[in-house]
Amino acid sequence: MTSKIKPSKGAPYARIMGVGGYRPTRVVPNEEILKHIDSSDEWIRSRSGIATRHWAGPEETVATMSVEASGKAIADAGITPEQIGAVIVSTVSHFKQTPAIATEIAHLVGAGKPAAFDISAGCAGFGYGLTLAKGLVTEGSAEYVLVIGVERLSDLTDLSDRATAFLFGDGAGAVIVGPAKEPAIGPTVWGSEGDKSNTIMQTVAWDSFRIGDVAQLPVDSEGNVKFPAITQEGQAVFRWAVFEMAKVAQQALDEAGVSPDDLDVFIPHQANMRIIDSMVKTLKLPESVTVARDVETTGNTSAASIPLAMERLLATGQAKSGDTALVIGFGAGLVYAATVVTLP
Repeated sequence: MTSKIKPSKGAPYARIMGVGGYRPTRVVPNEEILKHIDSSDEWIRSRSGIATRHWAGPEETVATMSVEASGKAIADAGITPEQIGAVIVSTVSHFKQTPAIATEIAHLVGAGKPAAFDISAGCAGFGYGLTLAKGLVTEGSAEYVLVIGVERLSDLTDLSDRATAFLFGDGAGAVIVGPAKEPAIGPTVWGSEGDKSNTIMQTVAWDSFRIGDVAQLPVDSEGNVKFPAITQEGQAVFRWAVFEMAKVAQQALDEAGVSPDDLDVFIPHQANMRIIDSMVKTLKLPESVTVARDVETTGNTSAASIPLAMERLLATGQAKSGDTALVIGFGAGLVYAATVVTLP
């Protein structure tokens, strides 16, 4: 039977056309974290590579940070907001179950009436969003797609947890994905390992505050119920990231037909400097490859980390338009996504 559905009129390929980032005004050094945990600046730097991170103020919401980053990405791409056909927001720190924050952001940037939705894929969220955007452009459902990774992880940080208090930062990164005449976003290697879901997780489910036994909720030293926070099994996550994610990154290179010698830039999720350095070694990347190490001054911003690092590399001249970059995100789920892109 012959289908009556017309073939799609999408672009042959898709590319990242513009990038923008927003980092909150407040810079939080390790010394401030040390007021809450028994540790040292030297220990934090040696374990994570983090010296400072940005924490959002009351006016720097998930929406306002996203709008700031999006405006820069739209201008960088050379399009108008009205041309955006879809808005995809990856975040775990928008605390309203509904409506999706993407709809509010779409309105605030002046995008008209685009498709707009949120996704929850933790630190791999930007890669998931980028893959969906590529599909929308090549399939013809949108000519231009705004992809945002944004977090206020300071809201989900337990400052008494010595294992995580120093890790997380806030910020937003955004890209515009649009049509291309040649391949500029490679195949995505992505997946999940749900048997490891408890290695990075929220301490308490939201509905525990409604139907749960209050006596079972975590409390602080004064007996007050603690807000849910992100916790993780550090060693298990480190081993998984270093050994398994290097394989995923290599597979993404293979799928794109790109060798390590062909690479110009490596932009991994900014989780931990030790993880980044170990992956560089395992992948045997040449010294000529520029490696994003934004984690030192930005901390772990989950879904925002890759576009924030990309924006900084381009803004500082460490990377340039047209460079070939390997990007990989990995985190809670456990989930991951890796691809090779041409930088805008």
